Amino acid sequence: MSIHFSGTIKRSGGMMSAIVKQIKRVNLTPVNKIDVRFDPFDRQSKQTRDFLYYVSAPKIRATNPQCSLKTEVVCDHSEPTVTFSLQSGEKVVLKTALLTSLNILQLYNKHITSLIPPDPAELEAKKVLEEEKRKKKKRPHHRIKLWSKHKGVFHLI
Repeated sequence: MSIHFSGTIKRSGGMMSAIVKQIKRVNLTPVNKIDVRFDPFDRQSKQTRDFLYYVSAPKIRATNPQCSLKTEVVCDHSEPTVTFSLQSGEKVVLKTALLTSLNILQLYNKHITSLIPPDPAELEAKKVLEEEKRKKKKRPHHRIKLWSKHKGVFHLI
């Protein structure tokens, strides 16, 4: 008697691979200023400090060199927050007390990175790829006739 398999076939990469995947999507182009505010003695501020570490990486900062990153360390037991000042004049405030660094990155990518208009070169490249796929599908191929005596023989149709 065997036990029925119930679960995934392959394992996920874990929390760190999910964070790396989100970091690769981060683009600071629509942001003018990032204000990070936290109390270092509060337990809930660790995830905000991790986010600050990820955003201050040179590769991410290179996406918008004019973006200023301001860190405000307070000692008043206030809730950690991250404020993004956008180039359109809007402000996005994330209260990060109960969020993980992965959640903060996901929210950033969902609400702010999505504001970046797509590059015309990328759109053109996608169109060319789609046209090539369509052309490949229209070409006649050798097919095997189903239910024939010679299943291994190719016939032109």
